[in-house]
Amino acid sequence: MAKDLNKLDKIVLEARRQAEKRAQGYREQALKLFPWVCGRCARTFDHKNLQLLEVHHKNSNHDDNPSDGSNWELLCTYCHEHEHSKLKDAMGRVGEGQVGAGATFNPFANLKDRLNNKS
Repeated sequence: MAKDLNKLDKIVLEARRQAEKRAQGYREQALKLFPWVCGRCARTFDHKNLQLLEVHHKNSNHDDNPSDGSNWELLCTYCHEHEHSKLKDAMGRVGEGQVGAGATFNPFANLKDRLNNKS
């Protein structure tokens, strides 16, 4: 069992190394191609705060990294998180192609009757 865990640890470590290597490659390319400005909020960045500027994959495929940068946009950490939370909300709360159930409670349903009976 310990031998299997050791093998698994090596596989996971190598996968993480490859992911980091891949990420460094496209991030460096994107920073050379595009101005250091968030594509959503237009916040500008310099060397002091560049770590807050992230590469967003427009089609959500982190392995789709064309050298022309057509699948990338630079977003600040906050806008990048917001972009991914929108995707999670759209995909996670209801199944694909389904519409979520609407609210059923109406706080104003008897308002007219209540106002008429108040006097």
